[in-house]
Amino acid sequence: MNKKYEVQLQSKERETIENILHADSTSKGIRNRCLVLLLADESQGAIPTQAEIAQRIGVSEVTVYHTVKDYCTRGLHETLSYRKRAEPARPSQVTGEVEARIIALACSEPPEGYARWTVRLLTRRVIELNILESVGRETIRTTLKKQNLSLI
Repeated sequence: MNKKYEVQLQSKERETIENILHADSTSKGIRNRCLVLLLADESQGAIPTQAEIAQRIGVSEVTVYHTVKDYCTRGLHETLSYRKRAEPARPSQVTGEVEARIIALACSEPPEGYARWTVRLLTRRVIELNILESVGRETIRTTLKKQNLSLI
């Protein structure tokens, strides 16, 4: 069967992989990629199948395929590092001033007819008071959690 991607590691590449593999700061995902490349290296003789490599390392066959493909198409250093985002993540709606107003609201007395604040109630009130134009419950919840505030 013809293989589309073949791994032929040079001695310098093997040394680089070994150094990354044994570094304390290396994440598990990068460690797994290193192991995949070492096991898939055809310059060391007969290699196991992708299914056998996946089983030995404890990853899926798709991970093995993509690691080998990345090595062949993008190179060693690109394969052994996480990709950078093309665009940065969207900035948070909650700035310091907005966060302070939400916390102050949560610490205030609940509206008449309610025993305590709920996340849904806070979300509605934040929108009513034009603290934020629109906001989800999860944003309010994480804002409170960040400050170790409990609504109970």
